[in-house]
Amino acid sequence: MGNRIIQGAKQPLKGELTIPGDKSVSHRSVMLAALGDTPVHITNFLPSADCLSTVGVMRALGAKVDIINDTELMVQGNGLHGLKEPETILNAGNSGTTLRLMMGMLAPQSFVSVFTGDASLHKRPMGRVIKPLGEMGANIVGRAENTKLPITIVPTEEPLKGITYVMPVASAQVKSAILLAGLFAEGETTVIEPYPSRNHTELMLEGFGVQVNRDENRISLTAPEKLIAPAELIVPGDISSAAFWLVAASIIPDSELLLKNVGINETRTGVIDVLRAMGADLSIINERKSGGEPVADILVKASQLHGTSFGADIIPRLVDEIPAIAVAAMFADGDTVITGAGELRVKETDRIDAIYAQFSQLGGSIEAKEDGLIIHGGSGLNMAKCFSYDDHRMAMSLAIAGLAGKGVEIEQADCVDISYPTFYAELDRLTK
Repeated sequence: MGNRIIQGAKQPLKGELTIPGDKSVSHRSVMLAALGDTPVHITNFLPSADCLSTVGVMRALGAKVDIINDTELMVQGNGLHGLKEPETILNAGNSGTTLRLMMGMLAPQSFVSVFTGDASLHKRPMGRVIKPLGEMGANIVGRAENTKLPITIVPTEEPLKGITYVMPVASAQVKSAILLAGLFAEGETTVIEPYPSRNHTELMLEGFGVQVNRDENRISLTAPEKLIAPAELIVPGDISSAAFWLVAASIIPDSELLLKNVGINETRTGVIDVLRAMGADLSIINERKSGGEPVADILVKASQLHGTSFGADIIPRLVDEIPAIAVAAMFADGDTVITGAGELRVKETDRIDAIYAQFSQLGGSIEAKEDGLIIHGGSGLNMAKCFSYDDHRMAMSLAIAGLAGKGVEIEQADCVDISYPTFYAELDRLTK
């Protein structure tokens, strides 16, 4: 992976951006379409490395996935009980979403599945998924205390049993794995969250005809006879990708950007809430529905930000956006205090340490805590060479920091392909 130099912006950011498809929804659209028995036409699919890992896994399990163009797919499954034993080891690449959700889907199957992934994914513990699936009766064996790749899912003699699982930490991926396993389990499967996490799985399950009962933080379902697949599924734009432009336009003087087709699912809009609390000028316009998900255009104008504080209650709604929020905090007046974010330590890299190390390299004044960060704003950033840790969100956050400051050279910059393959092209277009 090569290096990339980002120069400090010499002019405001002006114009429009159509945000690429939501990564979370793209994953789930292919997975659930593969459990139907009628074709599903998926548009605005995110053709990132992560989502293509899901495509590869579903093909290996017998689904027919035709790529019409970069953002358009046709998926034909073999029905809810039609997954086939893979002839090869399943490769999740860098995608924790692929691995965790597919563990839930494959735990109830009558065949053996073996998962591998890239070097980064091999370091990420899967115990939080394995534990509840084990309580349902799944037999999952892994390396290093049975929590790390390679992981083998062994069929069980008895069907999985529905459970009521009280989650110690809110996590959309863990919740989704349990609910997907529940599609095949005997009895009711219930998840109780400490705080609401992303509900894309619940919304999409409902879109496929599954009755999902939701009562505040309690979600339950029973196994349906079949999934009723929609003929068309439109993926909304990914607010996690939009976050970098929301921050960039807020902190680069005189900027004004219109971000089009952004998913504004309330379980994902924590970044909007935090930026508004910091004084950002954000307008939500043209609200509508796309594939069952709320969507809008967002107009963002430059403003002088100020520090804020947020903690565990909102973290599940913005955990992936914290690197971008940290950039906003460096350019804000005063301090920003982030707590309850221990989840950042088990992402693609330890993002708490990564933010501290690399943004400090640029001249930011940051304190790393066990479960969060204290960012002292207004120190001004210098040109520096920084390391992305092969983490797409770190790379894009460093790019925005360099753009708003005096520049940055990013090592392993191409990892943005994981979630936003056109990111640098859009950045070049806006800064010409």
